[in-house]
Amino acid sequence: MRTVDPAKHEAKRRHIIESAASCFARAGFDKTTVADICTAAGISSGSLFHYFPSKRAVFTAIFEQDGRDNAERLAAAVDSDDPWGAVLEQVEYMARSLADPEAAGLAFEVVAQAGRDSELAELVTRDDREVREKLAVLLRRAAQQGQIDASIEPATAATWVVGLVDALYTRAGADSEFAPAEQLGTLRLILAGFLRAESRSP
Repeated sequence: MRTVDPAKHEAKRRHIIESAASCFARAGFDKTTVADICTAAGISSGSLFHYFPSKRAVFTAIFEQDGRDNAERLAAAVDSDDPWGAVLEQVEYMARSLADPEAAGLAFEVVAQAGRDSELAELVTRDDREVREKLAVLLRRAAQQGQIDASIEPATAATWVVGLVDALYTRAGADSEFAPAEQLGTLRLILAGFLRAESRSP
């Protein structure tokens, strides 16, 4: 029996996911074909189906991978000595992908497909909830350390933090002249003002 190298298997899987993400961002889920994904990834359809059972599975895997990456970062950040700094770093991480012009298009496509696919909708809801819960832990610790206003309920604050990041994606998708990367400083100021946080250099 042939031995599978886990590292190579994961690298190939990620390559397919990244190639497919570009296709879906440009053309949308419905107009993207398996052949399009295979061409972008430089693989045969047989190779693609070795890793994923369907086009839908590839699309879902993009979001699952993003969710895992986010969860790993947040889990590592929860015990930070500087919880408010960790919140800002996580916000910038979530917004940083907007430097890629395809990111907003992919985000819109995920929302559109979630309206038709209950499994994907459940994933979106679960990952959003996990991000907000971890951010709420950091915000609670930041309040305890006097870094932010302790009168603001952490779960509510976390919902607004995520909502402001979502607004960047929405604006980027609606306005081709909007430059999200240039707005991170303003986003930090908005968050600091909302939470009456200690001043912190960018």
